[in-house]
Amino acid sequence: MPDHEPRNATPHAPSGLRSALSRLWDGLLAYLLKFGVVGLLGLVIDVALFNLLRIGVFGDDHWAQSAIGAKTISTSVAIVFNWLGNRYWTFRIHRRKNYLREFGEYVVVSIGGMLIALGCLWISHHWLGYTSLLADNIATNVVGLALGTVFRFVLYRYWVFGHHRADGLSNLRVEEAQRTLFEEPAQDDGTDLDGTALNGTDAADGPGTNAGPDAADGQGPAALSPR
Repeated sequence: MPDHEPRNATPHAPSGLRSALSRLWDGLLAYLLKFGVVGLLGLVIDVALFNLLRIGVFGDDHWAQSAIGAKTISTSVAIVFNWLGNRYWTFRIHRRKNYLREFGEYVVVSIGGMLIALGCLWISHHWLGYTSLLADNIATNVVGLALGTVFRFVLYRYWVFGHHRADGLSNLRVEEAQRTLFEEPAQDDGTDLDGTALNGTDAADGPGTNAGPDAADGQGPAALSPR
């Protein structure tokens, strides 16, 4: 007998697998992609501003032109840029109402990521004895950068912008929705549970008292009926 199944039919992925992939994308991968874009732009700003300060584009013979001063300024600007990018794009729905506290925690995590990179450099250079310029770059800009990035992302995602934070906008929206959901409903007679009519009249007047303007001058349906 001929096979009646369409030849172009393709097997569909199980709904459970699609649901798991969707949760993985929405809960982790989408954040990770945006975080990477923001971090890359911040790195470009850091490197570009550092070199512009070092060659004296913004003036000569001042602290900002020194290596320490230029790096301090460029890193600070990059941290502020990354915070704004992650607050209003990467973790936009989880940003905090108390932005000053959020920024303070963000800086703490950023410093932690920097210390991880410095720790990798110290271990490689002073403990293991790899003192070449290439080894230093691998230690701090490859291994240290990778570990620091993972550290920052995890703490940004689940602490600084965690959905459980009491002042997070996503959490506040959930609480507002819950208050709306469990709000006392109106009764069948158009009044709240405390007896106040929804149209602004007192429930004690009884139904039918607000019959409209025709009822007041006797021109309602009853007045027009034949006697």
